[in-house]
Amino acid sequence: MMLEKLQVKMTSFEQDRTIRVYLPECYNQSNNRYPVLYMHDGQNVFRDENAVRGVSLGLENYLNENGTEIIVVAIDLNPEGEERINEYCPWINGELSEKILGYASPSGGRGGEYLDFIVNELKPLIDNKYRTIENHTSMAGISLGGLISTYAACRYPHIFKRIAAISPGYYRNQEEIENLLTNSDLLAIEKFYIDFGTKEVGEDEESNQMFLALTNGVYEILKSRITDLNYQIIEDAEHSYLFFRKRMPEMLSYLFSDMEKGF
Repeated sequence: MMLEKLQVKMTSFEQDRTIRVYLPECYNQSNNRYPVLYMHDGQNVFRDENAVRGVSLGLENYLNENGTEIIVVAIDLNPEGEERINEYCPWINGELSEKILGYASPSGGRGGEYLDFIVNELKPLIDNKYRTIENHTSMAGISLGGLISTYAACRYPHIFKRIAAISPGYYRNQEEIENLLTNSDLLAIEKFYIDFGTKEVGEDEESNQMFLALTNGVYEILKSRITDLNYQIIEDAEHSYLFFRKRMPEMLSYLFSDMEKGF
């Protein structure tokens, strides 16, 4: 059994959260240490049977089949009300978000606390419990998980040195994340992956162009600040796990391209 479940106390949220930990199949046959990839929306990362809508990223099977020697730590989302938005948005949703949604949303603003939980509570536990390479830590997320992962690059660039933002939902905090990226020291970031579909909102061409332009805006800031940047525009890809899971091989291959085994 290479997938373990932990219950971890989130002090500032006053609750326990399910953490799913994938260990490479060779973990118990060696004394090696392994890079760690932290991911959000943990229910949706490994198995379809656990996924919120029945389709996951399928990472357990993919990693097993490819022999990729990394530890993946997936943090379950909080399904209550707006809590996922609150935790994955560092700021309360901004003016652009209000314009796009058609209403003012008071959601967001706890992303900093959520990220601090990962850094100050979860990572020390994982590094103590498993044979990790403590300074080889990455983060990846989908939609708002891509927003909080990008925020992590700014807040803790010396910890999360490799970042992936899949179909990122920057629009919720567009103004703030662009400003933070512009004013952050990103020299420690080793690799940064972004992708975005051309049909994120289905057949609404105007909205698709708008959301793509917002992601392009973040890319334009990053391309002059990060040396190793991989930006993929995925033709006809929608905002759905059926499409997200197809991009996992390229994302993982890029983030861990200096690890020869498995690719």
